[in-house]
Amino acid sequence: MSELTSIKEEAKLEEEPLTVPAYGYELLREILIPDLLGRDTPDLLYWAGKRIARMFPLEKIEDAHAFFEKAGWGTLEIVKQTKNEIDYTITSPLIEKRLKEKGKCCFQLEAGYLAQQHEHTKKVIAEAFEDPKRRNKKITITVRWDSKDPV
Repeated sequence: MSELTSIKEEAKLEEEPLTVPAYGYELLREILIPDLLGRDTPDLLYWAGKRIARMFPLEKIEDAHAFFEKAGWGTLEIVKQTKNEIDYTITSPLIEKRLKEKGKCCFQLEAGYLAQQHEHTKKVIAEAFEDPKRRNKKITITVRWDSKDPV
């Protein structure tokens, strides 16, 4: 059995959600990862988000909301949608805290995840951009695609 299959099967078997203290999550996300990756952190987190999406592909993009909740990434909501673009907001108490206390924090992991899920479900190349709204205490991620640019 491959490691990926094992991870997926463990995720399916999980009946009760386990919680991780925010302190441990923040140690990894805001201290250890940037220390290891340096100035390449945002770019590598974007590609890591795309990798996670490939490991756990969605049947329909609407399921991303549930994935965000389960992953502890926050509440994902659609704000605006056009033919080739969609704006999401992500909110949570942890995001509010990160935006308030951290000088510069990134949400490229989430952006990469959403870009890849749109590629998978729409079968076109997609990219995502984050826009932290510090005053509103939320993150906006815009996903864009070109219907004439198939995967």
